Amino acid sequence: MSASDHMVLPRQRHLKWKALDSLEYFLMIVCGVCLFGFSLAVVCDIVTRLLGNPWLWLQEVTSTLFIYGIFIGTAVATRRNDHLYLTAFAEAMHGRSRTVIELAIRAVVLGVCAALIYYGYINFLRGFGSFRLPSNTPIASLYAAIPLCGLFTALFTVEQIVNGIKHGFDHPEPEPKDTRSMFEAPEKGAAP
Repeated sequence: MSASDHMVLPRQRHLKWKALDSLEYFLMIVCGVCLFGFSLAVVCDIVTRLLGNPWLWLQEVTSTLFIYGIFIGTAVATRRNDHLYLTAFAEAMHGRSRTVIELAIRAVVLGVCAALIYYGYINFLRGFGSFRLPSNTPIASLYAAIPLCGLFTALFTVEQIVNGIKHGFDHPEPEPKDTRSMFEAPEKGAAP
């Protein structure tokens, strides 16, 4: 079993293409690195300010890592069905009504993706006229995360629509293989 098999959720597997599992795995790692780096940069920023010798470039690093972590995390959460739509409402339905609601929800998500891609790209292009201080990096480096989020979220939403129409949205979730914690001792006489 590969590392990506542990990080890619088996939940709602019928809505996912195996070919995109490696992309989800990569984006999860990038998101984790961004959020860890953001936390570390904030701590370093606080410490250097308390010592009276602030590193001004840390604010740029912090904002960049935060923005990329959030936008990449949004795309990954869409693939994992953890974000951006009303799961409880849709999961309460069955049959044709569930299909209609699931498709309607994903149509709204695709509309948001279109806005992220279009307006995010416009902001990205305009961002080359403004610069961040003290590095003089174009602010477009921050705005690039917006259309990227739109593209990845749209890709994962289309994946779910195609597979939902093909296999149906209403599938029972498989039971977990072992519900015991890795710290619990197995019962006597029970198979591990």
